[in-house]
Amino acid sequence: MESLKELYKIGTGPSSSHTMGPKKAAEAFVKRASDADRYKVTLYGSLAATGKGHMTDVAILSVLEPVAPTEIVWRPDISLPFHPNGMRFEAFKAGKPVDEWVIYSVGGGALANEETAKNPPANIYPMTHISEILEWCNREGQTFWEYVEECEGPGIWDYLDEIWTAMCETIVRGLTAEGVLPGGLKVSRKASTYLVKAESYTDTLRSRAKLYAYALATAEENASGGTVVTAPTCGSSAVMPAVLYHLVNTRNFSRLRILRALATGGLFGNVAKTNSSISGAEVGCQGEVGVACAMAAAAACQLFGGTPSQIEYAAEMGLEHHLGLTCDPVCGLVQIPCIERNAVAAARALDANSYANLSDGHHMISYDRVVEVMKETGKDIPSLYRETSEGGLARNYTQK
Repeated sequence: MESLKELYKIGTGPSSSHTMGPKKAAEAFVKRASDADRYKVTLYGSLAATGKGHMTDVAILSVLEPVAPTEIVWRPDISLPFHPNGMRFEAFKAGKPVDEWVIYSVGGGALANEETAKNPPANIYPMTHISEILEWCNREGQTFWEYVEECEGPGIWDYLDEIWTAMCETIVRGLTAEGVLPGGLKVSRKASTYLVKAESYTDTLRSRAKLYAYALATAEENASGGTVVTAPTCGSSAVMPAVLYHLVNTRNFSRLRILRALATGGLFGNVAKTNSSISGAEVGCQGEVGVACAMAAAAACQLFGGTPSQIEYAAEMGLEHHLGLTCDPVCGLVQIPCIERNAVAAARALDANSYANLSDGHHMISYDRVVEVMKETGKDIPSLYRETSEGGLARNYTQK
């Protein structure tokens, strides 16, 4: 299992798989074919179906166009076998092809293809299932964040400190920004309004309204192409920071405890990424917002003093109750239903924490089993519900 540095990444929205991944691929290709006088990039499957709304072409052209003229070809009707988010880069010189590369954006800004699958990156974590790690915790008398430190080394805390700073900066920017989000849906930013309205409510509703405001702040920044942290993706980047920011402001948790919560949440996200997928194009939004909810639930449960078993239970609930969630963004934009979905998932994460902390931690279905079912369910979901905007809420919607 890879480092948490490959899960938590600072980048620009609106999509880690449709924006960050393709831009990273373009940067890699231009290094190997820098002397080309023309480029051609063919986008397949989900990348082609929702790439314009996700600004995939903008991300690729920002890298290649300064070097040489670039043609983008959209093929939503073809899905390559390795992953729905396929890209074919071609370089030409004097009218002749000089290089070709097929690569896939597999979620969270990561790239892979058949070759990388044969040579996976070095494992930082020897255990890849929560059940194994939970056994280690019980045997050693330690908890999840201590397992992260043992595998990653003490340097992980400096990295997570940068991640937490970036998350907070995104929320602060989002809470002060106003106006209409780009893309043509005419969705107005709501974070600042929710925060102002929160002050007029009684304690319980005020608390929930502020949580919504923090989630909206990040999700709206992402939708506008701003800087966010993948947690585990751009499309689900608002859940974890909203929950942690809310708990810092209401419970005054120390920065160190927040970093440890980030480590624990990241561990659960990493297990889902390793054993299933965090790509909406591959498994639907259960792999994005569902995993984000599980991560935030685990982090919150740890902050509230949950045992390792209770933490695992909270994460299991966070993911279990998002099973089957489709990814059907209206007009291919990370706005409807994505922004609201992040806010609701943040609230659900806190509910999962409360439920788990009230229990003794024992339950029938393990987190690992839910991850396994998420993978099976994702395969069964028709492609029109996996980030292609061909079904569900996106079907037959026309911009006014």
